Amino acid sequence: MSYLGLDNGKTEKTVEELNILLADYHLYYQKLRNFHWNVIGKNFFDLHEKFEELYDDAKLKVDEIAERILTLRHQPTSNLSDYLKLSSLKESKSELSDLEMIEQLLEDHGLLLTQMRKVVKTAEDGGDEGTIDLIGAYIRELEKTSWMLDAWKMKTTESHKAI
Repeated sequence: MSYLGLDNGKTEKTVEELNILLADYHLYYQKLRNFHWNVIGKNFFDLHEKFEELYDDAKLKVDEIAERILTLRHQPTSNLSDYLKLSSLKESKSELSDLEMIEQLLEDHGLLLTQMRKVVKTAEDGGDEGTIDLIGAYIRELEKTSWMLDAWKMKTTESHKAI
């Protein structure tokens, strides 16, 4: 038993999933920085600002995930080479259209949500309400962001058919 009253063996499994999520968020953060710097075209002003908002949020989540791992008395993964091995997200080219950038982010959101759900499932198995609460909020926020980005890329005629 840990000082939090959690089973150490079950906590280790949660930490493994959290470290994968930490790696995912590091790649996501850097991709957002890439897109922020390299977006061009008629949507520049809107997307430049949106990408900055998203990477500021991702930066906070990176820190919160690492601190949750530390709270569980484990070490967060902290090397870029390890992040590249652990993450299911891939690096991106800089020369993408604004639409391609949004489509890549939506793909990444799907991968992030999948990993977050794995974290929640593992945390549930370990009775870790703190991790469930933290990641549950992330899921809700990312689902909303995904909806907004998906709405941005829709053609007006598509939006009425989807509803």
